[in-house]
Amino acid sequence: MKKMLVLFLTMVGFTALKAQTPADAINLKETEYDFGKIPQGKPVYHFFDVTNKTESPLKLENVTASCGCTTPEWNKEPIAAGATDKIKVGYNAAAEGHFEKFITVTYNGNQTKQIKIKGTVWKAPAGSAPSNASVNFLKQQIQ
Repeated sequence: MKKMLVLFLTMVGFTALKAQTPADAINLKETEYDFGKIPQGKPVYHFFDVTNKTESPLKLENVTASCGCTTPEWNKEPIAAGATDKIKVGYNAAAEGHFEKFITVTYNGNQTKQIKIKGTVWKAPAGSAPSNASVNFLKQQIQ
């Protein structure tokens, strides 16, 4: 009876080790990125590395953002087994202040992982930069 129990537990252990849960199918190098301080109205971008940890091609079915100011872009082709691809996330700040935006990555039918971008938006000055009298002086010297 003990031998049967040991054999059964051994088989269950190997099955558990070999089985790969859907949540383990992809690996994100990072799940959060801090842009730091960014100017208002100037788009910024970051690339998130996604690695397929399975032994067969894996397709990212959808990548959705929590708002319209965040724009994810990804390759619609399957990621080969063991290969890495990128998700490009853009953010265009309309309002000043702190922000946190979530992006949901859907794969394997209904499995999801979330990534986050954050930062602080500062208000850019209105209008163009003031003229520099030294530039006109230098232009006159060159002529």
